[in-house]
Amino acid sequence: MAKGWESLAQQARENTYRAWITMRTTPRPTIETPRHHRLKGALAHGTHRGQTCEQWQIEVTGGGRVWYLLDTANDTCWITFAGTGHPRATDRR
Repeated sequence: MAKGWESLAQQARENTYRAWITMRTTPRPTIETPRHHRLKGALAHGTHRGQTCEQWQIEVTGGGRVWYLLDTANDTCWITFAGTGHPRATDRR
């Protein structure tokens, strides 16, 4: 599990569990929502083991987020970030 997952689960156990279920059942939703959407710009993609994948975000709490790579070739999600605070990488300058 990604660093920060346990802290997120301690802060919002039910919401973190729902995020996990979502990643397993509907990692690429038909309709994106403000709480579950693909990241944009330079964050829209990430690489895992040499493969470029779409990067998605689930808002677990007001500040807590889970980011994951959607590896469609292996039908797998790779968690890249889990944290109780809003990730600084998405802050606009």
